[in-house]
Parts: sequence; structure tokens; C-alpha cells
Amino acid sequence: MTIKQAMEKAIVNFKLEKIESPILKARMLMQYVLKKPREYIMIYDSKKLTPKQEEQYIKGMNDIQKGTPIEHITHQKEFMKLNFYVDENVLIPRQDTETLVEEVIKLASKPRINNKNAKFVPELQAKFLDLCTGSGAIAVSLAKYIENCEITATDISPQAIEIAKTNAKNNQVENRITFIESDLFKSIVEEKYDIIVSNPPYIKQEVLKTLDKEVQKEPRLALDGGKDGLDFYQKIIKEAYKYLKYEGYLCLEIGYDQKEDVIQLIEKEEKYTNTYCVKDLCDKDRVIVTKVGG
Repeated sequence: MTIKQAMEKAIVNFKLEKIESPILKARMLMQYVLKKPREYIMIYDSKKLTPKQEEQYIKGMNDIQKGTPIEHITHQKEFMKLNFYVDENVLIPRQDTETLVEEVIKLASKPRINNKNAKFVPELQAKFLDLCTGSGAIAVSLAKYIENCEITATDISPQAIEIAKTNAKNNQVENRITFIESDLFKSIVEEKYDIIVSNPPYIKQEVLKTLDKEVQKEPRLALDGGKDGLDFYQKIIKEAYKYLKYEGYLCLEIGYDQKEDVIQLIEKEEKYTNTYCVKDLCDKDRVIVTKVGG
């Protein structure tokens, strides 16, 4: 079987199973099996696979048809133009979350105002706290794209923490991130941060069973937001102000239909000001930003 024939077989089978992006997944699987770039696959598509390569490709094809995410086979996912290792222990980074990272980068690049003399004062070192870090996609991206920052990243899952450490090392930012196994703020000393960022679990429990087969293969711990999807927002919003500097920001990814509910939780606490929402590339509400004081 040639590269082209194997991919055509996969594409047909993926379409029959109504798998999203069948052509892309067939190619990504082939790149993984051959350990070759996209260009090689296109140029040498008439090249015959070895028996071992053919067996590996067919197995991967069958796994995808059963609902296994392609990222759990290749263990690779691009996010913010960086490469991340992923497996069944962490949520696969989504493009939606890039909206959150990009907004934090914008906020971190704003000069702070010293209220005593009303002049712009550069931040000597921005300090961030990333809650529910998972694969470390947010923390690693911030460390990579923001100069002179210090990041603490937490997750309740020890497996996730190890994967996040691996991704920090692979992207050469391991010296700028401290990883802590923690249930939200429980293991965090009460120091002050410039920005707290989080993409917490926010799927309603009743919705979990209706998700695509691929999503259901991801860790429930990273998806389950409780009965109304707001469990983690309630906990984070209730505590975050204690760990933020004056005029520090809390930045949260939300589900496209959770804007009003999350803003209501923020207003109820009466600790935050200047709350606003940022839309993603699909024009859906995706990020809530609020701050302490100011």
C-alpha cells in the first residue's frame, strides 16, 4: 500500500464515521507514522509503506474511528505556534484558549501608573498565577512571549503537573515557571500576583454525555464544571482578590453562553471593577477580564 492509498482509505473511513477534518487527520497520522513533514507526504505519496508502517497506520486509523483524538496518538498539539506534548491525562489545548493568552499578553504589556506622581512606571517583573494549568499551554506560552515574567502554575492532577513540566522544558522556559500540585489556591502562599489566569473546567454535567466521542476521551476532571458549569468560577472569583495586587487582573476563559452568569458572580463579590468580555475568532464570548481596585 502506498502513502496515497493508505491516506485515501483513512479519509473514506473517517468520512463514513463523520469524523471532523478527515483529510487533515489522515495526513497528521501519516506524518506521525513516517516521522516526516507535510511536504514529504505530498511529494512522495506514491512511495510504498513498509509492512510495519502500514500496520501502524491502520491501527491509528482504527483508533481514530473509535473516537481516540489524533493528538492522543501523535502526542503533539500546536498552540500559540509552540509544540506541546499531550496525552489522556490533560485537556488538549484549543484555539479558543489562544484568545485568553493573547488578552493576558496585552494586559501585561500595558505600563502601570504610579498614583503618587501620575507617571508611567515599568513593571520590574510581572508575576502570574495560572490555575488549572493542565498541559501548561497557558503558562508556557506566557513565559515564552512575555519578557521578564515569573509564573506559578497549579493543577490538582500530579500527572498533569508532570506533563506541564515536560512542556516547559521542551519550550526552554522551565526556569521561569514554578509548578505546584494544588486544588486551586489551597497550596498557594498568600503572595500577590499581577494577573491570575485560568481556563477551568466549565462544561455542565448534563452536557458531558452529549459531547463528541473524541472529547469524551479527554479527562473528565478537566471538563466537569458541576451541575451548572459554574463550580470553578465560584471558587476562583471568591478567592482570587486575596492573591491579586491592587489593579491586578483576573482573566477567565468561559463557555460561549456563560458571560452573564460569570459576570453576575463577579459583581456579587463586590471586590472587582472594570469587568469586560472578549470574543474569540468565531465572534463568541470567550474571555472575562476583571480587576481589583482602580
